Amino acid sequence: MPRKIIIVTAAYGHDRIAALGGQHALLPVIANAGADGVEIRRELFSRTQLDALPELAQQIAEHKLQACYSAPEPLFVEDGKLNPLIPTLLLEAHQLNASWLKLSLGNYRSSQQFALLQQWLAQSDVPLVVENDQTACGKLAPMQRFQAACNVLNLPVTLTFDMANWLWVDESPEAAARVLAPSVSYIHVKAAVAHHYHYRAIALDDAEPRWLEILKSLPADAPRGIEFPLEGRDLTAVTRHYVNLLREE
Repeated sequence: MPRKIIIVTAAYGHDRIAALGGQHALLPVIANAGADGVEIRRELFSRTQLDALPELAQQIAEHKLQACYSAPEPLFVEDGKLNPLIPTLLLEAHQLNASWLKLSLGNYRSSQQFALLQQWLAQSDVPLVVENDQTACGKLAPMQRFQAACNVLNLPVTLTFDMANWLWVDESPEAAARVLAPSVSYIHVKAAVAHHYHYRAIALDDAEPRWLEILKSLPADAPRGIEFPLEGRDLTAVTRHYVNLLREE
């Protein structure tokens, strides 16, 4: 079965999306490029667009795309408790007919909150995936502790592995892949280079081959999300190039 390629709308840039009038305008580009799905980003919505999730779900279905939903929210807030927004986010993901909801880990301290999270997840038909972000909470040690606790307590939460975010937190992507690969259900494909005091994401054609070795160490059947910059006059052609590249590799 061919591997699934998901396009993260943010790959086209906030300015381009705003100029087009919203993420829905990218659906023809993504579909015509041969991708399997689209990752919709909550932070790119206006208030009125957030109220129109069922309509967006219908448009995604009409383009024969799979939807997934990403919110810039942590699973655990600063005091170590669950983010009270999670039921709302699960409902929004359901309205979008999303295959999963993606959050960052946040300030995970212990599994004391797992019973409540289990309850919230049981009331939803949308699975939860947790991504390593570019904060200290996304370092390998907390991600590893969280996933170990999920396994022990049989909590149905898997990981999104962002291949480049490890660089922002001074971690080795290769080491993280060795440890976390069995729990990874979705991959954010991204390469990055040092830029001033941080990093910046770059297109795969401009990157060293390191990204490919990391990708090969992750589950071959996990959907691959394109989150690096997709730029150019012909967005469909640029997108198709990388869809084909990642489906073959």
